Amino acid sequence: MERDLRLDDVGRRYGLRGPWILRGVDLTVAPGTLVRLEGANGTGKSTLLRLLAGIDAPTEGRVTGRPRTAYVPERFPPALPFTPAGYLTHLGTVHGLSREAAARAARQWLERFGAAAHALTPMARLSKGSSQKVAVAQALLAEPGLLVLDEAWTGLDADARTELERAVAERTAAGAAVVFVDHDPRRLAGAPDATYTVRDGGLERRTERAVPPVGAQVLVEARGPAGAVPPADAARWITAADESAPGIHLLTVPASHSDVLLRALLTARPPWHVVSVGPTEGSRR
Repeated sequence: MERDLRLDDVGRRYGLRGPWILRGVDLTVAPGTLVRLEGANGTGKSTLLRLLAGIDAPTEGRVTGRPRTAYVPERFPPALPFTPAGYLTHLGTVHGLSREAAARAARQWLERFGAAAHALTPMARLSKGSSQKVAVAQALLAEPGLLVLDEAWTGLDADARTELERAVAERTAAGAAVVFVDHDPRRLAGAPDATYTVRDGGLERRTERAVPPVGAQVLVEARGPAGAVPPADAARWITAADESAPGIHLLTVPASHSDVLLRALLTARPPWHVVSVGPTEGSRR
């Protein structure tokens, strides 16, 4: 993703003469950013996500700079005439992968989300949770430049929710933009570059408030080059930082994002030296 995604004076209404759901929305999403959307039910959050993803077209205004985009809807159609493996492999070939590469990617994503055991089960017979895992896997399969998530964590088990947070961290670290809605205010707490509230058909940028992170935390002790600060592509995930001695940094990060932080430290130029990785005191209790 090389250009900003822009919504300029975008509006959307139901039907030619129906009521306006959104009107006069201006939004810029830069590469590598994480954006959270909030708002009460029925305010137009899902409509805005569908406009971002290209599923719906605006009634007025324009959307520019959209890269390869993937979308996880609030309700994924479960009765598709495929197995999960067959569906993901088919989508992979649509995205330009060879059939062998697409099948390999399908296996990898099903394994990551704990759905490998259902790879050959007809999708019409999947539980809601397993169907949601396929929905998330199909969005991540082609490494999109824009990932749009509409309540994507709903229905996932704890391990799969953690894996989706990890995948979000990987996509933003790779330079992709992620825009998401989730009912849990602690979801990716402290990580978004911006949070917007959809209200009265418009969009308001919200001042960030402190929200405690959800899930286990990991403490990474690392030695950085003189005067170094944590790499920017991982800094967003750090929930606490301290310097125990000159050049020795204690970095706390959600367990689901520890591998992203470690990769950023080890691939920095010059690289950091990771001294130790372990649970925080709160995670030990």
